[in-house]
Amino acid sequence: MALWAVVAVGVVAYLVSLAVPLWFQAQGERLLIVTSGSMAPQFLAGDVVVLHAVTEPSELKPGLIVTFQPVGSAGLVTHRIVSLHNLPAMQEVDDGSGRMEPLLEPDGSPVLQAYIRTQGDANPAPDANATPVERVRGVVLDVHRGWGSLLTWATSAQGRAVMLVPPLLALATLEVISVVETRRARPVRAHHEDRRVDAFVGE
Repeated sequence: MALWAVVAVGVVAYLVSLAVPLWFQAQGERLLIVTSGSMAPQFLAGDVVVLHAVTEPSELKPGLIVTFQPVGSAGLVTHRIVSLHNLPAMQEVDDGSGRMEPLLEPDGSPVLQAYIRTQGDANPAPDANATPVERVRGVVLDVHRGWGSLLTWATSAQGRAVMLVPPLLALATLEVISVVETRRARPVRAHHEDRRVDAFVGE
């Protein structure tokens, strides 16, 4: 029973670690682990925020907390919108310098693009650069305190090993026990059969 309990606990834990993110995805949402305290006390490092994808720029307004990818960065930032602006769209100059210049219409006028200005609740000033609304990845709907460390562990190689290796070892042990018990039973039956054959030959 103890071995079967190990199997059950490990399998259930593994399935839950897969099902939780999938359940949120089925609702059109995703989970994001917070890695800094820039939004304290709204949420802290180690918490998990629930994001809902933005389909229309009109969904954005000051006061909402959004996750976005800053221009020139591969990472994500989750801060509060403090204002909305229509600013000239910028494009990178194709000379390898990383310099940006305004994107122009055929008539030479600048192409206007919707931008957001953001700020972390714990930061004394707004973020240095405005962000195009196209780089917003989602609006924060909810916060789950302390989920971050658990999700990080559950999706790590170590976490997977802890959840799966003991059940596999328990199943292997159960198989060995079954084989040993079967072998113990077979010689007894064979012994009686041999005695009956010997008695028949003797007659």
